[in-house]
Amino acid sequence: MPRRRTSSSASSTAPSAAPRNRTPQPVRVRRRSFGDFVKAFLAFVVLLVLVVGVPLALATQIGWPLPDGAPSLDWLQREITVQTFLHILTVVVWFAWAQFTACVLVEVKAALSGVGVPGRVPGSGPSQLLARQLVAALLLVGATAASLTPGLSQLGQSMEGNQKPSVAAAQQTPGIFAQQQEQAAGTASALAEQAGQAAARADGGSAAHGDTKYYRIQPPEGRHHDSLWEIADRHLGDGRRYKEIFELNKDRVQPDGSKLSEASLIRPGWIMEMPGDARGGELVEMPDEAPNVSEQVQQQISDYARTGDHAQGGGGSGAQGGGSGAHGGGDNAQVSLPEQRPAPATPAPSAGQEHAATPAAADHSFGLPEALLTAPLLAAGLLGALGRRRRQALWQSAFGSVGGRRGMEPPTPTGDAQDVQDALLVGADPEGVRLLDRALRGLAAALTAESRPLPVVYAAWMGGNGDLHLQLAQPAGKPPAPWQLGQDQTFWMLARADAERYEDADTAAPYPGLVSLGTMDDSRLLLNLESVPGIVSLGGTEADRTAVFASVAAELATNGWSDRMTITLVGFGEDLTPLAPNRIRHLDGFEDLFETMSAETRQRRGALGAAGHDSVLTGRTGPAQHTRWAPHLVLLATQPSDEDALRLAELAADAGRLGIGYLVGTEGTDLPGAAWEMRITGEGKLLAPLLGLELEAQTLPAAQRRAVVELFTDADPEHGPGGSDGPGGASGTANTPPFLVDISEQGRPAVYARLVGSYEIIGLDAPDDDRSALLHEALALLLLHREGVHPRVLSSALWPRGVTADVRDALLERLRAWLGTDPDGTPRLTTDATGRLTLAKSVVSDLDVLRSLYYEATQGRGVGSRQVRGRLLTDALVLVRGPLLADRPEGRYRWLTHEIIDAQLPLLVADTGLALSEFHLEKNRAEKAIEALNAALRTAPADERLWHELLRATHATGDPDRLRALAADLVGRSGARGVPPRTEALLDELLPTWRDGVAAAG
Repeated sequence: MPRRRTSSSASSTAPSAAPRNRTPQPVRVRRRSFGDFVKAFLAFVVLLVLVVGVPLALATQIGWPLPDGAPSLDWLQREITVQTFLHILTVVVWFAWAQFTACVLVEVKAALSGVGVPGRVPGSGPSQLLARQLVAALLLVGATAASLTPGLSQLGQSMEGNQKPSVAAAQQTPGIFAQQQEQAAGTASALAEQAGQAAARADGGSAAHGDTKYYRIQPPEGRHHDSLWEIADRHLGDGRRYKEIFELNKDRVQPDGSKLSEASLIRPGWIMEMPGDARGGELVEMPDEAPNVSEQVQQQISDYARTGDHAQGGGGSGAQGGGSGAHGGGDNAQVSLPEQRPAPATPAPSAGQEHAATPAAADHSFGLPEALLTAPLLAAGLLGALGRRRRQALWQSAFGSVGGRRGMEPPTPTGDAQDVQDALLVGADPEGVRLLDRALRGLAAALTAESRPLPVVYAAWMGGNGDLHLQLAQPAGKPPAPWQLGQDQTFWMLARADAERYEDADTAAPYPGLVSLGTMDDSRLLLNLESVPGIVSLGGTEADRTAVFASVAAELATNGWSDRMTITLVGFGEDLTPLAPNRIRHLDGFEDLFETMSAETRQRRGALGAAGHDSVLTGRTGPAQHTRWAPHLVLLATQPSDEDALRLAELAADAGRLGIGYLVGTEGTDLPGAAWEMRITGEGKLLAPLLGLELEAQTLPAAQRRAVVELFTDADPEHGPGGSDGPGGASGTANTPPFLVDISEQGRPAVYARLVGSYEIIGLDAPDDDRSALLHEALALLLLHREGVHPRVLSSALWPRGVTADVRDALLERLRAWLGTDPDGTPRLTTDATGRLTLAKSVVSDLDVLRSLYYEATQGRGVGSRQVRGRLLTDALVLVRGPLLADRPEGRYRWLTHEIIDAQLPLLVADTGLALSEFHLEKNRAEKAIEALNAALRTAPADERLWHELLRATHATGDPDRLRALAADLVGRSGARGVPPRTEALLDELLPTWRDGVAAAG
């Protein structure tokens, strides 16, 4: 059973990993020295000369750079003189002055407003660095310089005690001047370490209340959300020290009444007590020396300071944590698991329809892979994508796109592929996928109608009772109905009953980056990879990591709640491309990744700026939606080198805003830029101690991954068995049906079931009323799968909500008794060597007969005898009485949504009608051909091939009025889409005046 991991338990098991500063250390405030005033004066003089003196000198001595009048063509023909070069040089100096002045204004504005790291002036790296140094020196002597100047000590001011190493500096200042910044920060780091140690020794380890430093979380205005990693990076010199800030502030009541429970989820307005060696000026406040903030904020900091003893002690407020889903009391850390409402009472089952949920231990897997049985959303996505691939193969073969597969049957999987297919059928939860997709799109549509932006969602939880919980990055107000606030302001909740009432919304998928990671206390966690503020790292052995990566990649490639996305796989997964060739791409190494993602990051950043959007969320829905807002998720399975890790951290610094997510495998810990750290164990546990989570991980091990890929490869019409590259592709022979019926007089079956049309059974007595529906449905499933049906597949098909093993086994015994035995005593329902249920050859359906007749007519006896071919095709078409299981009761036979029989049957009927029409037209029997085509159209009305042949057969009658009426009927059926191009071309050939008739009718 998954359990919550608290920080207390984690620390007790790993004392060596304790943070370096668990409690705040005293920091002596350095007084301004005479040297500081000298530096400030010199900085003022330099700024005055550069900003004011330079333009005055240029204007008085040389003149303005702009011409007196409009230039003419004569100007281009003048001789180039020394004066010309002087004028050009003057213009260059004017531009350099303007750029430097802009840098000074940007730095001063950032310093006085305290909004964070100053914006970058394009193309002005050295100029802006100089301006930053001068402004910092000038403001250094001010009473509030330490509070008002964002990042001054981080950006080259060694006298301020900067601890930021060159690694963090490179992340902070990307670009071609990163090396210069690294050198300056490296020197500052060494001096800062000495200054910090001296200050700690001078204070003697005693901290006065007024000397403790605090940080107030800033709102995400014009930049990405604050994170503990970034705060530690700026003020402690190492982003990995975010754990110390977390330990100092966990479980302490914040000004809005909530508590810090996860290091990754912090809110604007919260107060963070900092370790004693924190440095830097970006809004690090001391309660008694914070003149640049309001009295209200000072009071909040003072009140928060008094909660320090509670945060460090064993506390007695565990009851307060219960409201947020934490179990136990004392100092147990809260987790992000949402509170679950009691599951609705299960209605009493009707006769013969047991719906008791199957306990996990009440059944066994019969050898099916557990990894897919316990991944309902992944299984549903793979099953849906596989069905689409197989339908595509059928349609391509039917319309001649791929030769040699007309009337084909999908290849029957064997071995591991068969087990995986059965596991997909058992584990899939298409209803859950449908509800999740509708709920998210409905939320986006409701927010758009209210002119509200989409909130940033870090994760979604699907509860065991069917409720959906969205975990927001920060409070976003009251959600639109029928959504409700959850356990606190950062949870939006939608009950399953409300989700079922949602209709399909015509809006873009708002959170396509959600992907399942595992389960915890019967709740399934979906992490929104594209919104995490930084990198998500995954530790563990290479095999275990790859199993998680494969699961993530497969679900992202096939899920039902995404419109479009790009998934880049590095270091693994080249074989996964067949799952979704339009979504998945594979890169060989880190250099290819860095080159590709650097270009895309620049493009997305520029596109956002040009469109006036803060992030992809504001550009994904509403009138501004565009394909540029599709997510791009990078899965890097191999451990990057230290240098590559730093480059990746720099690249991912702004990724969350741009809709780019990074999941990176690592052999150790402390990956630079990692916002969330996780680890997969050999026992299948996904651990995130910082988040307080211990999940039963969702994985796709190597054997199952290969089997899944095999299913998709075999279904490929060009590369699978019988395709253009496979056996039979070139020869043009169709695939033999898996089960052929003896259609001679001696081959009469003992049990005959009519499935094409209304469901009828001949040769068996009617079963008891309370079991009739279940027995008929079970028999239909077995008849459609002559290769055999796994007992778990049969059980999940009949009871989608689950059933106990004894009920299932009892039904199978009744089914065996109902079907009986053949005259030789052989049971008609048996179990093969793989444990699958199979029917005897004496139990036959009309679909089996239809397939056998068409096969014999086109590839068997009918090939050498025209008379036999005509009789077989006529008999086959007579069997078609309507759609499959036309009168099936509502609510049953839901497993048909996983089948492709709904595509196979119309194509088979159309092929039969076309073959019989051709048979009659060879003897100029146009009326007989029209009769055969009309019979096929009743089952396959959308098959364009049948309409083409009907036009040709009608033209063969020599009746233009009849042909004109058929053309008008065909145009009317086409509706707003218009007549297909090939049909239009055929009408032009057979009836050139057909457009006149359409115009007259219109």
